[in-house]
Amino acid sequence: MLKKLTIALFTAGFAVPAHAHVSLETQEAHVGSTYKAVFRVPHGCEGKPTNVVRVQVPEGVIAVKPMPKPGWTLEKVRGPYAEEYDYYGTPAKEGVKEIIWSGGELGDDEYDEFVLRGYLTPGLPVGEVLYFPVVQECPDGAAERWIDTPAAGQSSDDLELPAPGIKLLEKTGGH
Repeated sequence: MLKKLTIALFTAGFAVPAHAHVSLETQEAHVGSTYKAVFRVPHGCEGKPTNVVRVQVPEGVIAVKPMPKPGWTLEKVRGPYAEEYDYYGTPAKEGVKEIIWSGGELGDDEYDEFVLRGYLTPGLPVGEVLYFPVVQECPDGAAERWIDTPAAGQSSDDLELPAPGIKLLEKTGGH
């Protein structure tokens, strides 16, 4: 009986599609260091391909450089930071605030990764989660907006469309 129940539960898990969302490959990072953000995009938009991926860069992440993707156009939206940061002895007052990959096609039944790297400034709050809102755009105005962040005391597991985030760890020695 237990074996039949286990098999039924196991196969039922495959019958119901999981609510997959954009996530980060590495979900922890040290402040005062460079972080490579690999955004995993598991599908398109309700049967339509994704043709634009937008990543909002949170305040405190500077010196951002995206990785180009063959077949996609890369746009870096620049703007002023809320404050001036020290980037290895050089003042940083502005930089990349949003990255847009467009013109490609990620089928609803396909998976891809979009990569950027940036410096996590030492003043970011250790122990907190830093969120990177992501929007997937698809033809005919369809979109998946992975932009929800939890309120105080709420878990991101409770959100329908959670923004991917990283837990900020204490600064380590060296670069």
